[in-house]
Amino acid sequence: MGSGIATALLVSNISVVLKEVNPQFLQRGQKTIAGNLEGLVKRGSLTKDKMSKAISLLKGALDYSDFKDVDMVIEAVIEKVPLKQTIFADIEKICPPHCILATNTSTIDLNIVGEKTNSQDRIIGAHFFSPAHIMPLLEIVRTERTSPQAILDLITVGKMIKKVPVVVGNCTGFAVNRTFFPYGQAAHLLVSLGIDLFRIDRVISNFGMPMGPFQLQDVAGYGVALAVKDIYAAAFGTRNFHSGLVELMAKDGRQGKINGKGYYLYEKGAKPKPDPSVQHVIDEYRRQTKKMPGGKLVTLSDQDILEMVFFPVVNEACRVMDENMVIRAADLDIASVLGMGFPKYRGWPHLLG
Repeated sequence: MGSGIATALLVSNISVVLKEVNPQFLQRGQKTIAGNLEGLVKRGSLTKDKMSKAISLLKGALDYSDFKDVDMVIEAVIEKVPLKQTIFADIEKICPPHCILATNTSTIDLNIVGEKTNSQDRIIGAHFFSPAHIMPLLEIVRTERTSPQAILDLITVGKMIKKVPVVVGNCTGFAVNRTFFPYGQAAHLLVSLGIDLFRIDRVISNFGMPMGPFQLQDVAGYGVALAVKDIYAAAFGTRNFHSGLVELMAKDGRQGKINGKGYYLYEKGAKPKPDPSVQHVIDEYRRQTKKMPGGKLVTLSDQDILEMVFFPVVNEACRVMDENMVIRAADLDIASVLGMGFPKYRGWPHLLG
């Protein structure tokens, strides 16, 4: 994610210091950024001259010595609270007083992330969506202590890098991921009831989503799902469905698109194909969950599947609005379309939901 964010900044002529923990990771990050830029050139959205200019604006670093003059830091490490807290405590000592301290966390409460800093007014969420240099949405997360100036500055940066900034409140999952966390959970519940996994994806894709929930999980990778699972369970325990499917997939050596094998098979230059060999994992998952009544498969229509997947999302969207996590319902509309790919011609969630 960090490489994608850096790419988005670089193509907008913003200088970037990319900090990593060792030379190998730094080289890999720089290589990923170069690949992102080359991809933009191939698509015709960036010239070779502008690519060269973008690369010249990138500087690699293995410590924070180059952070003494920066205007904004965006942390984009894995979803581990102690690590994020340590990073913010360290950079606060080096960065200038006006520097925005932003985190790209997709889930964790910002008050916890910034707990060990003395600059709570500068802590803000800058939640990009993957791939960050292509996806247009930027969720700007405010806490009760985030200064208005920090919010305005991040909105300005968002517009500079051609993102659509939406200001949201601070809660587990924020606006978009919180609204859609029941989306994947409902799909997992349906599989536990005996509904074919690939049928669920087809129904959701035919509805207008870019891909179904299981292909989306493959593309996103299982690491994020495993990292945030306990966070969602703690925050929404009474309406959280415990699914062990991702753990079983990982145990079976499947990592999704990352290693070419998840619910689908991924081969270079080819469209993803359903992997029939995943059935034994699904069978074990159903055996463990024991959700099928009398051990028999449940029969549902396509409309039933749609409603079981999306109605919990509508309910969560209502909670998000009731808790004032978004300023207006239309903000959640925009975020759902730009962040999750919800088909705008469906007119939901604001109009239909």
